[in-house]
Amino acid sequence: MKKNNLYTPLFIFLSIAIGLLLGRLIYHDRGGSNIDLTKSDKISALINVVHSQYVDSVSTSEIIEKIIPKVLQQLDPHSVYIPAVKYEETTAPLHGSFDGIGVQFNIQKDTIMIVSVIAGGPSEKEGLLAGDRIVTIDDSTFAGIGITNADVMKNLKGKKGSKVVLGIKRSGRKDLIQIEITRDKIPLYSVETSYMVNENTGYIRVSRFARTTHDEFVSAVKSLKKEGLEKIILDLRGNSGGYLGEAYKIVDEFLDDGKMIVYTEGKAYERENYTSTKGGLCTEMELIVLIDTWSASASEIVAGAIQDNDRGLIIGRRSFGKGLVQTEFEFRDGSYIRLTIARYYTPTGRCIQKPYSDNFDDYEHEIYNRLMNGELENQDSTSFADSLKYRTPEGRVVYGGGGIMPDIFIPIDTTRYSKFYQTVSDKNLIYNFAIEYTDKKRTALTKFENHTQIEKYLENQGVYSQFVNFTKTHKIKSEQLEIDNAKERIKTLLYAYIVRNVLDENNFYKVFNRSDKIYLRAVEEMK
Repeated sequence: MKKNNLYTPLFIFLSIAIGLLLGRLIYHDRGGSNIDLTKSDKISALINVVHSQYVDSVSTSEIIEKIIPKVLQQLDPHSVYIPAVKYEETTAPLHGSFDGIGVQFNIQKDTIMIVSVIAGGPSEKEGLLAGDRIVTIDDSTFAGIGITNADVMKNLKGKKGSKVVLGIKRSGRKDLIQIEITRDKIPLYSVETSYMVNENTGYIRVSRFARTTHDEFVSAVKSLKKEGLEKIILDLRGNSGGYLGEAYKIVDEFLDDGKMIVYTEGKAYERENYTSTKGGLCTEMELIVLIDTWSASASEIVAGAIQDNDRGLIIGRRSFGKGLVQTEFEFRDGSYIRLTIARYYTPTGRCIQKPYSDNFDDYEHEIYNRLMNGELENQDSTSFADSLKYRTPEGRVVYGGGGIMPDIFIPIDTTRYSKFYQTVSDKNLIYNFAIEYTDKKRTALTKFENHTQIEKYLENQGVYSQFVNFTKTHKIKSEQLEIDNAKERIKTLLYAYIVRNVLDENNFYKVFNRSDKIYLRAVEEMK
């Protein structure tokens, strides 16, 4: 090897070193040495040096808005940042009310159509009707391609006491009807429905645990007691949680005095026990709780407390597995962080939080993995370590570490999901047909007083055949066998949606639940 080749690496190294040194000298010469990064924490120092030294003007407040979520993402899947502009939208479902006009709407063929009017709300008081079209809002046209739900909500919501003028197109009227509405508090009910299944069994569905949930639940129970209520089916499927205190109070209605319901514990928060009190409204009633994959947090507190106290049966499929407790901390600008401060434990000591790592995508996809590994079809596909095994006072084995396992497992019904059903569901054609059909037949349908009368009418009208023809206009092609296999499932949904459009949520569930295997098993167990 030639001698000069031996020195080549040395020359390269010296060149790089000199370049780095010159780079530092150039940086120092431009005033960088005047910034002392040691006088504050790294994040504050970084923001300060970017603000004063960066080559272009930047908004440090925008940078901070982006940094905070990144910091919280390093902690756990449920610690989040809520900007001030999104706080009301994010928390309204838990607060139990919002300011608005009190309608449910759907954008149908680029037009805002009122699906239902909330009873007692400002829109009902001013005479708005289901089926009305909102064409203008405060003299601005709100119809045409590109209109979104967000646009409509932004213009219909507003502070209590403020006014909005709507231009309404109503069937049978050629001219627009101008209606002025004064916005008011609109309740958001978390008890979606409550009705008597038979002479002594009641069904109560709770969609979330908001500030008013316990009061709504008590009101529903008292109302059903007048109809002979002795047994309760409490449906928490799809309930993603909410306030721990509301979940505690509902469980308290079912337990005798002094029973453990839940306890919480965290680094900065000593153990806090939540135990039952005297005088529960439902202590003598039989109870079944329904859960599924999307039952989480406060829902799991209820199911876990009932199961661990041997107070009732849990029926359905394994719940989500969220055992972390959050509380909110407010910034001066009205934004919040919702921070995990503790874990909650069921009476037997179970923490049902499922595992999570730095990759939160895996955490969210765990639900999908349950489907892929067959758990939704076969409970035996789920296994837990012996260290996660606990026993109830009556000796039943229960598990922590990944949701609440039901006492009676009901597999997902895969037979009804034909290709035809999946296609029309993905395109939302079942719901859209129900909206259009209700609108066309509203005069005839509103003459009926209950869901049974409406269903008989729909059967005589051959609604399913009309729906199949409707799908063909949307270029849906399927084999007749697939159409026939999906018939009962789709008919149930069509009838349920149309009944809700005409009557209310109670009648919707009376139709919908008739084909629900988890619900039907609960009714059978109550017998």
